[in-house]
Amino acid sequence: MATITGKAFVVGDDVDTDQIIPAEYLSYDPSKPEERRMFGRFALSGVPAAESGLPDGNIALVDPTDPDHAASAFRVVIAGSNFGCGSSREHAPLALSEAGVQAVVAGSYARIYYRNAVNGGYALPLEFAEPPAEPIRTGDEVEIDLDADTLTDRTTGRSYALRPLGEAAPIVEAGGIFEYARRSGMLKR
Repeated sequence: MATITGKAFVVGDDVDTDQIIPAEYLSYDPSKPEERRMFGRFALSGVPAAESGLPDGNIALVDPTDPDHAASAFRVVIAGSNFGCGSSREHAPLALSEAGVQAVVAGSYARIYYRNAVNGGYALPLEFAEPPAEPIRTGDEVEIDLDADTLTDRTTGRSYALRPLGEAAPIVEAGGIFEYARRSGMLKR
């Protein structure tokens, strides 16, 4: 696989799909590139600042006032337990990917979010082997080594073990369930 490096964006426990991409933005059509980008523009805009673990509650994943809808400077979302709970909104992992997020590292996931992320080939859904003993903070530079299953906080020098992707790894490596099915001969090209 590879290594992912970038700034961390930290959220708390029980971040649901309506917080990841609020329902008011579901009118965009992900099959149209200019509208697909809008999902990224509003990713995590529904997380209440008081519950997000953000410093002073004033940092957005993506600046919604940016007229070009530029991708976020944050590449890794660090989350608590039960990330992606709520409805089975398949747009949630898409929104994070469109925002430039390459991986989400959580304590645990809601099953439907995890499957949507894997099946769509969106931001990697990784899990901590154990909850971090020391907090990772929004803005910390982190590095994920997918071969070693580790996350290193380059800002503090601390490393954390991650659970391997297991049976989901070939689907993720292929870029989603449909590409995996094509490559393995289950679907004709």
